[in-house]
Amino acid sequence: MSWDNNGPRAGFVVPPMPSAPPPAPADGLRAAAVALLNLCGLGLGYALVRRRGLMALCWVATALLLLVALPADPDGVPGAAVVVYLVFLGLAAVHGAVVGLRTRLVWPPRALLAIGLGVVLLAVPTGGVVLYDGARDEATEAMLMDRLERADKLVQTAGKQPFATAEADYRRALAVYRGLRGDHPGSRAAARVPDRLKTYYATVGAPFDQKNYCDAIAPLKYLRTVPRTMGKRDLGALSTWPDDRLATSLYECASRSLSGGEADWTTHFSDLLTTFPRSASATKVEPAVKTAVDKAVKQVAGGDPCTAVQHLNSLGTQVRALPGEEAGVSADLGKDADRADRTADSGTYACGVDQYKNGHFDEAVTTMNDFVKNHPHHTNRARAQKIAIAAEIAQTVPAAGKRLPTTASGGSISVTVKNDSPDDITVMYTGPVTGSFPLKACGRCTSYSLASTLVRGFTPCNDSGKNYPQRTIQLPAGTTYFVHKARSGTGKSPASDTAELRSGYIYTECAYTTSFGY
Repeated sequence: MSWDNNGPRAGFVVPPMPSAPPPAPADGLRAAAVALLNLCGLGLGYALVRRRGLMALCWVATALLLLVALPADPDGVPGAAVVVYLVFLGLAAVHGAVVGLRTRLVWPPRALLAIGLGVVLLAVPTGGVVLYDGARDEATEAMLMDRLERADKLVQTAGKQPFATAEADYRRALAVYRGLRGDHPGSRAAARVPDRLKTYYATVGAPFDQKNYCDAIAPLKYLRTVPRTMGKRDLGALSTWPDDRLATSLYECASRSLSGGEADWTTHFSDLLTTFPRSASATKVEPAVKTAVDKAVKQVAGGDPCTAVQHLNSLGTQVRALPGEEAGVSADLGKDADRADRTADSGTYACGVDQYKNGHFDEAVTTMNDFVKNHPHHTNRARAQKIAIAAEIAQTVPAAGKRLPTTASGGSISVTVKNDSPDDITVMYTGPVTGSFPLKACGRCTSYSLASTLVRGFTPCNDSGKNYPQRTIQLPAGTTYFVHKARSGTGKSPASDTAELRSGYIYTECAYTTSFGY
């Protein structure tokens, strides 16, 4: 019934329709079903309560996560992205439970069935995680294999270069192998490292197989340091692989240098005797040294005795410095060094003779004087003294050095030598016989001016008022060369005279000083 201004009027009015279905009674199982279905990441809980916009939002969030996570990377999904996505799913589940508490499901008709469907659909993200972990593991394996291949290429390239140039690459490759075994022991790449190490050792030590023993020493020494960082367990038999090869290389390189007269053989022999004193190579050291000494001894009698003597002197010093104690060869090496020294000492005479014959008179003087000083009882000492005198004369009068002096002495011709100078002098002579003697200074004598010596009739040693120091010697006929020089003072040049001595004559030789020397 309705009313108007005139009073009641008969009839009915239809009430307006509600804007949405009335809320359903609260149902906790339905709320749980919507929450579970939202946890699968596809917003299916929202789909069952007709919240399509929110369902689309869940799809967008899941798609963004997939864009970040795929393709699988060894480092996995960034942690921040995972946290944000999990928080989003949690909020979607809570909000879905609130919505589903009083909202009827489109399908299925029963909440228990929806819960079962939600539980089943939770396998989707769980399976995705499992599949992603597998894909990430495979990506990690691929990355490790790529790292292994790059290290292999480093070794391959380094093997074509000298060790000094390639060492840095070898060390980088070894660091990769060590990292694979230490950081990823269960990986396929780590399982292949032992075989790669065999190739590594063979490549680094290749100069030995090529018999380039000197070049092999540095790389083999390097390989002996590898167990310090790699570990003997991973290396196995490779730990001692370089030892025999290095011992052989040290011996072969040193013995070649020794026979060639090079200086670096002592370093390699010393390394061998201290590092591998009981090796077969160490037993060869002393015989090699003995052979080198034998060869040098024979060279003293050859065409270049001075070089041979110098080599023997050096050889004796070097052999004596070898550390033979641990190898038990010290005594034998000492005998070799003694023989080298003795031969060098006696060979000094041959060196001086060779220097004299070749006109190196200044060197011959030094060599023979040293020989005379160091060998007071040697059979050649007397002749060495004669050669030293003749060599000194020949420095002033080269013609005096054309013949090697003998030990002959005396003669039938008297020669008196007087000293008309204020200096003590030494008189030396060589020719058929060689010798020298000193004369004291003339106490009342003075130096002559150069002009006075040029005047006709100039005759030194002819003042009856002076007592000239003098000495008479007996010489044979022939050409004799005289040199007299001051025994002290500087700036005084030796004077010389050449005398043709003949039988039946008496000769006088006078030494005097001018303002410019003798």
